[in-house]
Amino acid sequence: MQKFEKHPAQQKVIRLLFERGFQVNQDGKVTSGKIEIPHTQLAREVGVDRRVVDSTTEAILEDPLLKNIFEKVHSMPLLRDVAPSLGLGVIIIIPDDAAHSGIIADVAGVISDHGISIRQAVSDDPYFTSEPRLTIITDSKISGEVVEKLLNLKSVKGVNVS
Repeated sequence: MQKFEKHPAQQKVIRLLFERGFQVNQDGKVTSGKIEIPHTQLAREVGVDRRVVDSTTEAILEDPLLKNIFEKVHSMPLLRDVAPSLGLGVIIIIPDDAAHSGIIADVAGVISDHGISIRQAVSDDPYFTSEPRLTIITDSKISGEVVEKLLNLKSVKGVNVS
């Protein structure tokens, strides 16, 4: 983000590419695996001109660190929205301070102490998200007792369950 601090439109593009796990190939094309994503669609998504996407991918390829990152980044399926259909539980943790270490360990400990398996744990990056959350997908719904214990954790400000 620092590389693009003088270019807010390019920052929007970088944020989108990283959040969605899109790669930039050697030709400056944005891809998801082997599927090419048109620059015009990316531009429309973030509200910039297509040429901003072009110049952003060019800048990525010119910078060895960014090139390495965007050649290797990948997306993964988030089960949060389909979990109820699959009979899984969803716990969304609102941290007191997302930069605090040990949040995942504390939450996983409480869940594990109640014999519940975690199927997926996804944490928002506090550098890319203004209100980061920890999303936990469990093999079953959780009880009110587990919610209370999670709320008693020093690092947890709030808990949403579905």
